[in-house]
Amino acid sequence: DVREANFDGANLTDCSLSALDLANASFNQSILVRTNFSKSGLDGATFTGVKLTDVTFSMIELRKTIFKNCIFDGVEFKTSDLGGLCLDGQTFIGVKFDKSALNEVSFKGATLKNVSFPTSSWSRRYYRAIKTVCFDGAMMDKLTYAALKGMGADLSKVTVR
Repeated sequence: DVREANFDGANLTDCSLSALDLANASFNQSILVRTNFSKSGLDGATFTGVKLTDVTFSMIELRKTIFKNCIFDGVEFKTSDLGGLCLDGQTFIGVKFDKSALNEVSFKGATLKNVSFPTSSWSRRYYRAIKTVCFDGAMMDKLTYAALKGMGADLSKVTVR
């Protein structure tokens, strides 16, 4: 139980945070490189001004996690629940949403480059969830755009670069 822990500015490179209660923990300006979060509670946890590099979120509910002014570089979300999460204005480079729930996620004004949404083992339910994701005002590369368009995402208000 490390609820309300203050990791502000901490260097958590190569750390593995598994099966912990990190509710309301603060990771502002933390250094997160190859950090693994697995089966941990992050309700109310805040990540502000963080560059997450090669970080893995595995089997985690992120619905109530707060991300502000973050850069996600090479991050992998494995079997995690992001339902309803606000990721507006964030930057995503080489990010993989692998078997993660994305219902009602918002990427308004976000930048997405080389982002993948693997679909090989997903059902119609996953395609329906992608249709609920908001990409209004987002900027993305042609590959990410094509993949999302193929899944039926509404990309009418997206800028392709």
